[in-house]
Amino acid sequence: MEIEFLGGAREVGRSALLVDDALLVDYGLMAAEPPQYPVRDPEPEAVVVSHGHLDHVGAIPALLKGDRRPPIHWTPPTGELARTLAEDTLKLHGNSPLCPFGREHVARLGEVERRHGYSDPFPVAGGIDGGGYEVTLFAAGHIPGSAHVLVDDGDTRLLYTGDFHTDDQRLVAGTTARPDADVVICESTYSDVEHDNRGEVERRFAESVETTLWEGGTVVVPAFAIGRTQELLLVCAAHDIPCYVDGMGKEVTETLRRYPEFVRYPEALRRAKSHARFVTGRDGQRERIADENAAIVTTSGMLSGGPAMTYIPAIRANPVNKVAMTGYQVEGTPGRDLLESGRAEIDGRVMPVSARVEQYDFSAHADRDGLVGFLGSYRDATVIVNHGDRCEAFATELREGGFDASAPEIGERIEV
Repeated sequence: MEIEFLGGAREVGRSALLVDDALLVDYGLMAAEPPQYPVRDPEPEAVVVSHGHLDHVGAIPALLKGDRRPPIHWTPPTGELARTLAEDTLKLHGNSPLCPFGREHVARLGEVERRHGYSDPFPVAGGIDGGGYEVTLFAAGHIPGSAHVLVDDGDTRLLYTGDFHTDDQRLVAGTTARPDADVVICESTYSDVEHDNRGEVERRFAESVETTLWEGGTVVVPAFAIGRTQELLLVCAAHDIPCYVDGMGKEVTETLRRYPEFVRYPEALRRAKSHARFVTGRDGQRERIADENAAIVTTSGMLSGGPAMTYIPAIRANPVNKVAMTGYQVEGTPGRDLLESGRAEIDGRVMPVSARVEQYDFSAHADRDGLVGFLGSYRDATVIVNHGDRCEAFATELREGGFDASAPEIGERIEV
């Protein structure tokens, strides 16, 4: 089995892995300026997608240009989320050469997609000898529909972890899947981080928000639309915090409710949706909401667009108000600037923010202990580290712990 790393090696973003020049696993983009895509345009016989986040699925429609129609395999939620993200990319970049696909390519997804549940093996064409592969998806505990991808060519069993979490979240349970594998390609996003206890993070978040509301303030909660928004709606409902939800997270919440089998507690998500008020954005609604004593869960999670561009300027001058960041802030984003300097560029203007700014670790990724604990089941396997800012360092640490571990570069091909 030969593996080529087209993206996601020694970086976070544009994940793409090509097996035997035939099977493509993930095909994402990196939401930079300008967006970055995998290093070359492959023509696979088939595609498997681990989950519906932009850095893993964002470039998939570009594979359907011309007469190319490779079957695309994913779980039902991932298929829905892929469309939502593609439509959003078209809104942002559709008339620009920066976007490698058009509306007609998104429409073709319905022709080629194949939907699968967990732990249900399915055949995929391809392979060095043309014999094909058996592929199985396992629940990865990251977001609804996220999957570990097991690829078996009859000689080698390759496990691509995708993004995963070993601890429970309100939205999804942590992964317990540990299928036999000869080779493991493992994400390493938080390989040098130890997450705080999730219950403690939630308690501090709820107490902080409740204090601000009691003082007469408003709390803006920037959140990623897929996974994080729904987690925070569940938290707000559990603590009876009045909240609004705005941005793409509204559509994603409706989508995930249609797939209860991929959610940990479907009834809790139903109650959380009923507890929240969905923002339409009509007739100055956002400006009025910004004056209310409520939490506003809104995209974008890094303050790089979305309704947050309205809410932050509206609440920034009052020190009673609060901005509660709930996800990792990439260097160079307005969210990172706000955390580090108390000011951020919003819609082209650098604005000082007098409102209090806090950060909470609601990560949906395994931390260092979770990664090492997961890999403990694969001490006899070859471990390949990807999807992280310190892949080489983590591979070195794993080797020192007795693992056969390495961290390939972008564009590198290896035999396993």
